[in-house]
Amino acid sequence: MTKFQAEIDVMPKKEILDPQGKAVTGSMKNLGLAEIQNVRIGKHITLEIEADSAEIAHAKVDQACKNLLANLIMESYTFKIQQVA
Repeated sequence: MTKFQAEIDVMPKKEILDPQGKAVTGSMKNLGLAEIQNVRIGKHITLEIEADSAEIAHAKVDQACKNLLANLIMESYTFKIQQVA
């Protein structure tokens, strides 16, 4: 078995209202940073997985994202996997 680390980003879909992002965007103006716009707030998740191959690790992380880590109705996700020494 080989150990892999996954870096997962879960973000609200573009067509979904992001109230947290809107609030932060509004606060940027108050800080004198009006040029920063369209802030979107999401989640960054890291995890380790043991698998026989990178392909199996990829499939397991994808399954975890679909079944638990992301709400596919409102969120999308991307991830990268790398082998851990």
